[in-house]
This record gives sequence, structure tokens and C-alpha cells, in this order.
Amino acid sequence: MKIRNFITVILSVSLISCGQSEQESDMSSEVVITENSQVQGRGEGKDNWYDNLPRSHWDKFELIELPEDQDWFEVYKITDSIYAIYEMGQFEEVISYLILGEKRALLFDTGIGVGDIGTLVAALTDLPVSVLNSHTHYDHVGGNHYFEKIYGTTTKYTIDHSAGRTNEEIREFVGPGWVWKPMPNGVTVDNYHSKQFNITNTIYDGNTIDLGGRILYIFLVPGHTPDALVVMDREERLLFMGDTFYPASLYAHMGDANFNDYVKSAEKLAAMAEHVDILLPAHNEPWVSADYLPAMYQGFLDIQKPDAEYRITDGDREYRFDGFTIMVSDPPPWQE
Repeated sequence: MKIRNFITVILSVSLISCGQSEQESDMSSEVVITENSQVQGRGEGKDNWYDNLPRSHWDKFELIELPEDQDWFEVYKITDSIYAIYEMGQFEEVISYLILGEKRALLFDTGIGVGDIGTLVAALTDLPVSVLNSHTHYDHVGGNHYFEKIYGTTTKYTIDHSAGRTNEEIREFVGPGWVWKPMPNGVTVDNYHSKQFNITNTIYDGNTIDLGGRILYIFLVPGHTPDALVVMDREERLLFMGDTFYPASLYAHMGDANFNDYVKSAEKLAAMAEHVDILLPAHNEPWVSADYLPAMYQGFLDIQKPDAEYRITDGDREYRFDGFTIMVSDPPPWQE
């Protein structure tokens, strides 16, 4: 992709990413001025997110050649039985994972709903495909309507979002500052919406999904949203993370988030670290060390200390650690 050339043309439009990978660990209590007025609350570094594209992290994986009518997506072969479906054209840089068993496949998340992920998945596997969402934010359920079998939690949050989202609710996410790549299938800011989908199978904490020769374990980890969950492949020592962790800014501050639940879930995940080696997050990069699990939990504990340093970005607190940041409201929840 000639990303640099395209971005040069549109530098007058400020762009961001779901979270820029952050390797600095120094912090200071100061206000950070950001120029991107279209997108707020996503942390420092968003104004030049495109400098990270293409992310070199993806170079270690095989890029699958796709037809021109599927160029909204990039597909990478992560292992012989896992495909990462990457939407680099929108600031979330969301990643959905197609996990193959011997008899069935699971699609973990379905992206923002721009592009035909149903046809794409059918080209990748002949196996019957079920969908499980890491949570029901718009950028993870957009392609659910292409599939017949969908797992969902019993939370009101999940049930409400299965009704879809109107253009008024989510149009901003494909507007200026959010999308740099031309959108396919006639999708525009004015007609973009999230379609209704039907939950056919209920999922609970500790449930398993048998794909045939591959058993996946489901754990509920509320915090980022009330219905957040992760998927563990114990045999392969992998943990599919959704938005609960990725190497960027973790959102514990927006309307759907609950800080206290997030801390409890971080503690739960830290205890799982001995059972997994690799995390597969839902944004930016697909393959990171499980060492981040205890680091994330420690981070949530550290930010509650009176002397913890932070920066104010778009009116929120951002605490910086090695490889990720944690964002909370200002004043923080533990002071309210």
C-alpha cells in the first residue's frame, strides 16, 4: 500500500488510531494539547498515528492475497489455523480473528461493518463459522449480520446492542479524522450504520466452545464494557484479548467502562498468565507477550497511589507504562 503518498494528500485532516503503541515509561502531571478536534479521549499521540503505518509488527506474518473488491481488509496468517482480519483504513485498526478447528471455525469479532466480511471469511474456510464478540462496541459487531450462529452474553448491554446502531449514533466513526482509506460498497458518512443481529447461543463465564480438535475457554472480564470477554486456547497457550488489553491506551474512562470491574478483571487475567504465552489483542498488533497481563494489573494498582504521575489529555488522565497506558477520568474514580 502506498500509505505515505495517500496521507500526504490529506494532511489537512487530522487522523488518529485506537491507540499508538507507547514505549516510554516516564510520566508527568501536565496538560497535553492535542490538535485532533474530531476525536477526543483516546490519549496522547493520536495526531500523528499514521506515522506508524504500516506497522512493522505485521511483517513477521504471511499476508494473504485478496481480490480487489476486498481491499478494505488485510488478512494475515498468524498460525496454520488462525487468520487475523485487519482493518487498517480506520483509526481503530481493529483486528478480528478466524480460528479454525477440525470441524468448525470461530470468528472472534466482525469489525466495523465496512466491507463484506462474510464473503471474505467464506473464501478463507469451508468450515461452518460461528461468531463470538469480545464485546459489543460498534467496531467489533459490524459484520455480525452476515452470520447465522452468534454467541452472546446475557447482559442487557449485549442484548441492547444486538438491535444495531443508527447512523446518528455512529456516523462520526467513519467521518473526518477517523478514516483515511476509501470505503467500499457505497458506504458513506451519511448511510453508515450497524445492522441488527440475532444472538442464537448464550455464553457464560467458564463455558467452552468445541471446534473439533480444538477447545476454546471463555472468560468474562467486564471493565472496558459490561460484556467484555476473552478466549483462551489452553493447548496452544494463546489468549484472545478483545479490548481488555492491547499495547496502547486502555480505555477505563468512557461511558461504557467501569473502573472497579476493570481492576478485578485485570487481577483475574494476571492469574492466567502462567497458562498462556501469547496475547492476541483486537487492535493494532496481533501477537504480544503474556507478560503484559501481570503488568496491566500492577498498572491498575499503581495509578491509585497518591504520588502516581499522569498527563491530562482531552480532559482525561493518562498513566504511562512500558508498552501501554491506562486512561481514566479526571478526577479519577477512586477519588469520587
